[in-house]
Amino acid sequence: MSAQPPIRFAVVGMGHIAQAAVLPAFDNAEGCELVAIVSGDEDKRDELAQRYAPRHVCRYDEYDRLLQSDDIDAVYIALPNELHADYSIRAARAGKHVLCEKPMAPTERECRAMIEAAERADVRLMIAYRLHFDRLNLEVVREIQRGAIGKPRIFSSVFAQDVKPGDIRLAPIEKGGGTVYDMGIYCINAARYLFQEEPCEVRASSNLTGRDPRFLHCDEATSAVLTFPSGALAQFTSSFGAFRTGDYRIVGTEGEIRVQHGYDYVKAMTYTVISKDGEARTHTVPPRDQFAAELLAFADCVRDGREPEPDGYEGCADVRIIEAIYRSAASGRTVSIEAVEGVVRPTLAQAISRPPHSKPPEIKASSPGR
Repeated sequence: MSAQPPIRFAVVGMGHIAQAAVLPAFDNAEGCELVAIVSGDEDKRDELAQRYAPRHVCRYDEYDRLLQSDDIDAVYIALPNELHADYSIRAARAGKHVLCEKPMAPTERECRAMIEAAERADVRLMIAYRLHFDRLNLEVVREIQRGAIGKPRIFSSVFAQDVKPGDIRLAPIEKGGGTVYDMGIYCINAARYLFQEEPCEVRASSNLTGRDPRFLHCDEATSAVLTFPSGALAQFTSSFGAFRTGDYRIVGTEGEIRVQHGYDYVKAMTYTVISKDGEARTHTVPPRDQFAAELLAFADCVRDGREPEPDGYEGCADVRIIEAIYRSAASGRTVSIEAVEGVVRPTLAQAISRPPHSKPPEIKASSPGR
């Protein structure tokens, strides 16, 4: 890899995830170079420029000019959800490869426009599902595929945190705010790659009482039950108003697997396989830099000219399901879901491990939880 020129990135948006995880990940991602940062905040631009010394430090109104630079090969979009499509499409039209944070966009229509722009420009589009390169989650997939719990039948999860007032995640649902776009998407995506199939219908309910002023424009919590063609069921609750937790379990005909901290990028993750006779075996994976892993995977796809996994169709599949969940919650009815074409499943072969980094101090940004 060192003999090849680096893939040169602009990171767009300097919120919590960019500052805490994406920018420091470049130190762990050989062959990936941070050459530009884009932010609307002068203090962030000045202090982060001193810390990382990129060649370009830009405002949002300078973004299109930056895209014309020969110094840039790819962009990492870490903006609020409602801006993902616009900034990704502009990058693709300028011939730049796009690594976009999830959710891909608030609507399937926008996802399709992103896919079309990337295909027309012949650039790579990857959605930042970091767990698709995480060894523990991919080992759980392998455990299921080799029959460790028989036939998988039930997925169950709660993913919650107590979100601070004013956080961008509390934006209106139509702009990509709310618990399912931010947290439930992890549960949906996990259920899909664990069952290796797409859900065909959903029934959901949201807490929209508005008793807490934080939740005037989005749900405090949503519970959903996804039905899959095989008859398997996935049940999850995502919440912005509860104690932080993020475990899941998958129950089969011959046993179950319990995963602790299954969606985390800071803590060690553990899974336990419990067989029908009660025998249990546990495996723990220490903390690692999941963001460096996705940078490395994306850079390889750019160099090789091949489509990434996870691609735009993977991102679109989750957004289609999320839209169906909120329609079901609003109507009180079961909503059918048509599967997105072209979905490819992650495999253990794409696991990448990099050591963790220490979290740098953030400038005018912080973790969403309190």
